[in-house]
Amino acid sequence: MPRLSTRGSFWTAGAVVALALWTSACPTMTYPLYQAGWNVSTTTVTWIFAAYPIALIPVLIIFGDLSDHIGRRAAMALGLLAELIGVLLFAVATDVPWLLVGRAFMGLGVGLSLSPANVAMVEFSAPGQEKRAGAIGTAISALGIALAMIVGGALTEYAPYPLRLNFVVLAVAIAVVIWFVLGMPRHTPDETTEKWRVRPIIIPRGGRGIFTAGSLIFASSFLLGSIVLPLGAKIAHQLAGSTNALVTGALLSVFAACITFNALLARRLEVWTMLTLGALGSIAAVWLFVITGATHSLVVFFLASATAGAAYAFDFAGGLTVLNKYAAPHHRASMVSGGYVIGYLAQGVAAPVLGTIVTGQGLMSGLFDGAAAFTVFFGVALVTGLMVLRSVHGRTLSSERPFLARTT
Repeated sequence: MPRLSTRGSFWTAGAVVALALWTSACPTMTYPLYQAGWNVSTTTVTWIFAAYPIALIPVLIIFGDLSDHIGRRAAMALGLLAELIGVLLFAVATDVPWLLVGRAFMGLGVGLSLSPANVAMVEFSAPGQEKRAGAIGTAISALGIALAMIVGGALTEYAPYPLRLNFVVLAVAIAVVIWFVLGMPRHTPDETTEKWRVRPIIIPRGGRGIFTAGSLIFASSFLLGSIVLPLGAKIAHQLAGSTNALVTGALLSVFAACITFNALLARRLEVWTMLTLGALGSIAAVWLFVITGATHSLVVFFLASATAGAAYAFDFAGGLTVLNKYAAPHHRASMVSGGYVIGYLAQGVAAPVLGTIVTGQGLMSGLFDGAAAFTVFFGVALVTGLMVLRSVHGRTLSSERPFLARTT
């Protein structure tokens, strides 16, 4: 059993973040095989996808601060164990119920491990390097999604057992990281000695407008994920004409790469700029997926994936900034947790609805209807966000005027 240094613990926590995102996206390249080999409908595929956020939501609500009480190491180990069970269920699955249960375990595992891992990266950073930890965490998250696309695509296309090996490789990676996690310090100084109990997510009356705006913007990124992750490979194959799973995976990995680049860029932007770029980019992305079907072009599909990744980064960063910056300090954790709940709830509802439309009317109809509905959502999120920002800044200026009058 290794005894990890502070630096080793930092990178081990980073590996947990990467595995959480890899696990969340790991079936993306396998969904078309289930449809072809098991005669599974698109509706069923999107319900398999949705089982992940549906399982994750109650974990966020009930166990959001568990690691503050039992320790980061214990929470990450429990989460990784649940992820391992979920991935192994996919590796041995023979029917849809196996996949549904597997996705539920994946959601449970990510819900338990992702937040403690992000916190641990900050706690094991050098003093004054907290922002660096956040930037690295963002990049590692996108790396996890890219690994799901590229490794999954390569193993699906060129390796034996295309329904199994992808998940076996991921299971081995999770097992290795569990071994390293057990070598981390048992506790960190920022943990509490209080006994854990269920604490409700509290949205204060005066912060409900901020919560509404922030969570709508935040949820916009999750809605983009409800297209790219369950349907991306199908769009690439059926509409863009990609016949190679590795090529499809590489094109979808552009989504993750653009999340990384633009998340780093977003740190330098004003909040209103992030909200505007996120909403406009989200609208452009969903319609580019529609244009992909009309033109049958891999180039347009590439542009759609890239635009979706950029918009995802601005939506995510913008929503998180609104929830963090403008909430009362003692309600920030509840506001952010509530934002995640709304985001995953939106994803868990949107994906099956899209899948039902695609199954009944075809992929192009599903994309068109989804693009139209999502455009309305993105527009409402932008208007709400800008109105709340204007209101908050107006109150700030009003509170400053008496002070300026007294000092002049």
